[in-house]
Amino acid sequence: VNAYHITYGLPVTITRGSNNIGPFQYPEKVVPLFATNAIDGKPLPVYGDGRQMREYQYVVDHCEAIDLVLHKGAIGEIYNVGTGEEMENLTMVEVLLDTLGKSRGLIRHVADRPGHDRRYSLNIGKIRALGWQPRHTPAEAVAKTAVWYRDNEWWWRKVRNHDFDAYYEKQYGERLKGK
Repeated sequence: VNAYHITYGLPVTITRGSNNIGPFQYPEKVVPLFATNAIDGKPLPVYGDGRQMREYQYVVDHCEAIDLVLHKGAIGEIYNVGTGEEMENLTMVEVLLDTLGKSRGLIRHVADRPGHDRRYSLNIGKIRALGWQPRHTPAEAVAKTAVWYRDNEWWWRKVRNHDFDAYYEKQYGERLKGK
């Protein structure tokens, strides 16, 4: 998109987001996966030491940022959209379990993925200069997402079907067995 803007003058504005979480997120992603597993009393497969850093961002905050950029952003500019606040994956898991009233005994450290990034973080100075601030901290975003999955089993139980179970077994089966 940026190359097309530079080459042909197409008026574009680009946003790049951090780890979005919230309602209706497919349960293969870490926060909904862990929420649905915790609700069912299944283990939460935490990669490695769980100290990977992320900026968990509530999806509504991201949408509001995109709207602001559409209306006030500069043509040709790139805006990073995040929280400006990092959270370790293990902390995310603890917030999620505490929110759902589940035991931290569900945490299972498993072999890390090859090449797994230790840190995803964005400099959000440009979008803050437009007057934007996220309304939710990462902890609030995780808690709000966990509550949504707790209250909406009707949706995710249909999604976590046979195909999902096959994916989950392929992704985590051997890791959870400790092999």
